[in-house]
Amino acid sequence: MAKKNSLGPAIDVPGPDIGTSEKEMSWMKSAYQFAHGPNDINADAATTGKYRNVGGITGRTEATGLGVFYAAKKVLSNALVCKNLGVTTGLKGKTFIMQGYGNVGYWASKFLVEDGAILVGVSEFDGSIYDEKGIDPEELYQYKLKNKGINGFKCANYYPDEKAIYQQA
Repeated sequence: MAKKNSLGPAIDVPGPDIGTSEKEMSWMKSAYQFAHGPNDINADAATTGKYRNVGGITGRTEATGLGVFYAAKKVLSNALVCKNLGVTTGLKGKTFIMQGYGNVGYWASKFLVEDGAILVGVSEFDGSIYDEKGIDPEELYQYKLKNKGINGFKCANYYPDEKAIYQQA
């Protein structure tokens, strides 16, 4: 991709997603550097989400989820927007359902809950969970890592069909 000029700092900068991690992003950066020579000052910017020891940065893992949090916080701090939506301003006490609980979903949920919102549902590849009392983002994340999914997590309701959770909310 680097040799064909379809990957690079001013062209397209891939980051980790489903099935890729820091390891693959580091490989891609190394391949870019190999194709463009060891003195290319742009090599570190060829990919994002790589290991820190090959040019990655601290904070990359949570960056996208943090962006979701800031966007929600900004929208809900605007009195006119909230009036038009028929809700009060601020995140405190607002409930939300997260579709997908990978890196972005986990971090967004963590930051939203820390600011007073309540995670009541999560929809994932192996089903959906719903609990009007709230779901602890960290507890669910650790469960998902250990069990490779959310099915079986202690929760008020489990739905094998993703669509059913939205009928509850």
